[in-house]
Amino acid sequence: MKKLLQWLFRKPVAWLAEKVSSSPDKEAVFASLNKLKADIEKSKGTNGVIMPFEMEGAKYIVFSDQHKGCKDFADDFAPAETNYRRALQHYFDQGYTFINIGDCEELWENTPKAVIESNRLTLLEEARFLQEDRYYRVFGNHDLEWNYLIQQNQYLKPIFGEKFKVHEGVLLKTRYKNQEYAVFLTHGHQGDKKSDGNPFSKWVVAAIWTPIQRFLEVTINTTSDSFELVDRHNIMMYEWSATQKNLVFISGHTHKPVFASLDHIDRLTRQLEKAIATDNEEQAKVITADIEKRKLEYAGKQVVKTMAHPSYFNSGCCCFSDGDITGIEISDGFIRLTKWESSDDGPQRKVLEEAPLDYIFDSLI
Repeated sequence: MKKLLQWLFRKPVAWLAEKVSSSPDKEAVFASLNKLKADIEKSKGTNGVIMPFEMEGAKYIVFSDQHKGCKDFADDFAPAETNYRRALQHYFDQGYTFINIGDCEELWENTPKAVIESNRLTLLEEARFLQEDRYYRVFGNHDLEWNYLIQQNQYLKPIFGEKFKVHEGVLLKTRYKNQEYAVFLTHGHQGDKKSDGNPFSKWVVAAIWTPIQRFLEVTINTTSDSFELVDRHNIMMYEWSATQKNLVFISGHTHKPVFASLDHIDRLTRQLEKAIATDNEEQAKVITADIEKRKLEYAGKQVVKTMAHPSYFNSGCCCFSDGDITGIEISDGFIRLTKWESSDDGPQRKVLEEAPLDYIFDSLI
C-alpha cells in the first residue's frame, strides 16, 4: 500500500512544492544582486566581507545546499553525509578555506534546535576551519534564520565559537595584468520572490510536503528534479554576471552544477559527441555511464541556452539523492567543478571540469 501511495503522490506533491517555493524574476534578480555587491564594496552594514587573494597561492572550496535535516526520511542530506564529512577532512588537511554559501541547514522543515542536535558532528567538522580562520558562511533562503544574531548566539556560536559570523555575500579580489578582478559569492535566492523568505512557501514545505515525505519514506530533491525552472534561474544569474566587468559569479540555490556558464550535462553531451566522432569507444562508454547516472536529476530539461561568456558558476548541492556532492574549488591558479562520490574504497574526489583562472579572466569583458 505504501508503495502505491508513493507512486500516486510523488509527482503531484513535488509539483506543489516546486510551484510555491521558487519563482525567479529577472528584474528583481538583477536589482538584488547589484545592491548586494554594491553594499559589500561600500562596507555598508554587515552584508558581506571583502577578501584579497593571490591567484597562484589561494585555496578555496565552495559548497552549498547541504539542507541538513533531522536524520529522518525527509532529510535530503543524510545520504550525502559520509561523502561530505570526508570532503571536509580532505580540504581541511590540504589547507583550504571553506566558503559555505547557503541553505546549509534545512530550517523550513525543522526547528534550529533539532537540526543542530542531529548534525553536531558534521558542524564540528566545519567549525575546525573557523578555528584556523578559514571559514566563511553565507545564509540562503532555507536557513535565513541564521541571519539574525539571536539564533546565531543560541544555536551556532556554542559550536563554532565567538568568531562565528554569517554574511549575505563574499567578495574575493585579486589583481591580474594590472587590473582588479573579483569573485563574487552568494546563495542566489535574491530576486526569487517565492524563495526569498516567503512565509507561505515555507508553510507549504513544512506543513504539507514534509509530513507526506516522512510518511511515504521518500526523499525527493524537488529543485534538482525541475530543470526547466532551474535552467531559467541559472540563465538569469548568468545574464547578470555577463553585465559585470572583470567579475566571476558563484552561486548555489538551484542545485544544478554550472561551470564557466555551461551546465555539466551539456558539457558531458558535447564530450560524448566528440568521443563518438573520434571513435574513442572507451571514453564514450564512461561518459554515457555518467550521463545515465544523472538521468533522473536531468530529466525534463526543456530550456536550452548556450552561455558563452564564462562568468557564471554554480556549486550544485550537497544533497543529491545518490549521496554525491558537488562543489567549486579555486586552487593553484585553477578553478574546478568537483564531485565527491561513494566507491568500494570509500568517498572519492573526481574533477568534473577545470580551467586556469587566468584563462577565465582573459575571457571576461
